Amino acid sequence: MAVENDLVLIYLEDNPLAFARIESILADAKPDWYHVKLLMLQVPPQIVTWILRDIYIDGQEFTMNGKRLRLEKVVPPLEPGDDNGTEQEDTSRTSSPNGGANVISLAAKKKS
Repeated sequence: MAVENDLVLIYLEDNPLAFARIESILADAKPDWYHVKLLMLQVPPQIVTWILRDIYIDGQEFTMNGKRLRLEKVVPPLEPGDDNGTEQEDTSRTSSPNGGANVISLAAKKKS
């Protein structure tokens, strides 16, 4: 089941519609139903609360106003250099704190 702070992709009629972050999941008075607060990641951002069964939070299709909807948990891609969840390479051996990259001071650029 998706949990708080998970990113989900909302599908409308089998087409991706929008991304949202689950802000909270609170139990409803009815068993197996929950108040799911979603932060819609759009412009402007909007918070909505949907009352959903646990199976709908798990990704099963449901309907609202006769339209088919589905939530799909989004798994973020691995960061470069990450070996499928294994320990990352030890970068503490590099001689410069920024790994040899050039650092440009924006404050210095703004003065000129």
